[in-house]
Amino acid sequence: MMTRTYLRQWRDNPVREVLAGAVATFALIPEVIAFSFTAGVDPAVGLYASFVISVVIAIFGGRPAMISAAAGSVALVAAPLVRDYGIEYLFAAGILAGLFQIVFGVGRLAMLMRYVSSSVRTGFVNALAILIFAAQLPHIVNAGVSGYAVMAAGLAIIYLAPRLTTAIPAPLICVVALTALCWVFGIAVPRVYDLGQMPQGLPAFKLPEVAIDWALLQIIALPALAIAMVGLLESLMTATVVDDQTGTPSDKNAEARGLGLANIAASLFGGIAGCGMIGQTVSNVKYGGRGRLSTLAAGVILMGLMVAAGQFIAQVPVAALVAIMIMVSIDTFNWGSLRKITHTPPLSTCVMGATVAVTVASHNLSLGVLVGVLMSGVFFTSKAARLLTVVRDGDTYRVSGPVFFASADAFVEAFDPTFHSQPVTIDLRRAQFMDITARAALDKVADRFARHGIALTLRGAPAAPPATSPLP
Repeated sequence: MMTRTYLRQWRDNPVREVLAGAVATFALIPEVIAFSFTAGVDPAVGLYASFVISVVIAIFGGRPAMISAAAGSVALVAAPLVRDYGIEYLFAAGILAGLFQIVFGVGRLAMLMRYVSSSVRTGFVNALAILIFAAQLPHIVNAGVSGYAVMAAGLAIIYLAPRLTTAIPAPLICVVALTALCWVFGIAVPRVYDLGQMPQGLPAFKLPEVAIDWALLQIIALPALAIAMVGLLESLMTATVVDDQTGTPSDKNAEARGLGLANIAASLFGGIAGCGMIGQTVSNVKYGGRGRLSTLAAGVILMGLMVAAGQFIAQVPVAALVAIMIMVSIDTFNWGSLRKITHTPPLSTCVMGATVAVTVASHNLSLGVLVGVLMSGVFFTSKAARLLTVVRDGDTYRVSGPVFFASADAFVEAFDPTFHSQPVTIDLRRAQFMDITARAALDKVADRFARHGIALTLRGAPAAPPATSPLP
């Protein structure tokens, strides 16, 4: 692990990295607290998890600058387990989910991400942006006049401050300035302490208080697998987004292993399992985060603020954090995808739209991505099937293109023994037989000619051809 590249990921521009991580910290706080309630656990559980996950993933992860913490997608999966069996079973499931993720990483299953198309990734990002904004709506609707004024001031600071200075990230200026403003003038708006109790100290090592037996495995196996799959999917999608934004590659298998270790550690320190968080990651990258130090800084600053400056953080206006998250949602959305929609192939636009629609309707990122991947697969299969051509020249057929389950019927129907009275040759040298269905289709064609008493010769036949006389 201690290669020059790895060390450079820690040493490059430390001031910029720490400041970017600090911005991500303030973007994390409201989300983590909200997601903790979604999972049915105390906010301290989500905050402890975010600290531990950030530290571990910074060291062992495969995508520098990515922010991982307690996330909404995992919280949605975890909620029924907490409701039905209690939080200790959640900790046990988190450990098992981490083991699953390590196995996925060791088995290099993370490379399956290459089969997620650009349309699905764009839909994923846009859906995330919409969900991030939608998560702020309860705070926006119930803000009141004072709340709206603070939000407006926050957005003004965020977008105008960079014109004056870029030395300090605008969201940090927003948080400090608005907290001081509300405190000095006694402006009555909801504060962070209204969202939940803050941690009172560092997390402590603690084994789940459950009986380790077959009954436990029956209870937690499926939830743990779901947590592992959902968390890994979101993390790898987030890593791919960062790859695109920074123009640098990531090690997806190392990220899977690192996430597994992080979730095991979080569960052993009283936290919920988590994964990559695209909104906070985009914020980190936007403000200069490129290395591992920004990820570590986000977790350490989060915990440090909770312990050493918990009273100050508790006083931060929720409206200021909402303003930051609105900015994150705006920056996360791929506006270019809308400008290019008239120049994009209709099927790609359909896949992107379906991914967004399903994700937003279900509030389930994994389901949206799954639908997008399936649609991409169906459309690609349909296109690939149309690449097959069979040209008849007298008693010779020339086949080119892929023969597989989607094109097998067209392949069979292209041959008509009733047109022939002489021996027939099928030239397969430019054909690709992709699966067992293709082999069965070739056998069916051979049977057709045999039933009509027509001798059949295959040129360039696939392995183990039917009982005919192949030519070289």
